[in-house]
Amino acid sequence: MKEKSFERKTELLEAALDEFITKNYEDASLNNIIRNAKISKGTFYYHFQDKQALYLFLLESSVRTKWEFVSKRINEYPEAYEGKDIFEKFKMQARIGAEFAIAFPKFHRLSKMFTKEKGNKIYDIAKGILGSDTEKLLEEMIDKAIENGDFKKEFSKDFIVKTVSYLFIHFDEIFYTKEDFELEKMIENLDNYVDFMKGGLGK
Repeated sequence: MKEKSFERKTELLEAALDEFITKNYEDASLNNIIRNAKISKGTFYYHFQDKQALYLFLLESSVRTKWEFVSKRINEYPEAYEGKDIFEKFKMQARIGAEFAIAFPKFHRLSKMFTKEKGNKIYDIAKGILGSDTEKLLEEMIDKAIENGDFKKEFSKDFIVKTVSYLFIHFDEIFYTKEDFELEKMIENLDNYVDFMKGGLGK
């Protein structure tokens, strides 16, 4: 029984991803997930306590996979990253993020759906578990960039962090269409986006 249940975990996770990337957390149906995975409720509860545990597992998997992907790509080309101003670093990170979106489209869509949960209880629960590593990394980058004179002096750190975070979070809402979900097109849009950002915030 254990071996059979373990083998069905892949089907369960795929069915769950399909549900969570098309519906918000509250509307996502555990019964739909179980039915689409073609498993019994007993098999589901062998792996997860409830829908929340399943959702958090997928979010953690998405964050871990993206972190490993980005770290590996940056380490492959350290000379292209070090010594650049923050806007060039943004471009490189955005390009790697675009590559991740192409390589792992469901994880990418899951993260975008998660940002829409802000204000809901599940968002606070997930952030408490996942932590705020991304926000801390961004603040550290901006601190260093301010020291290096990459930003106009009239803008406060708080304003820069909030503006940059908002712009990157909502990039997909501005540009995403089926034809734009091609790597070269995404990179072109991202480069223009960062150049626009630099025109407003940069020196």
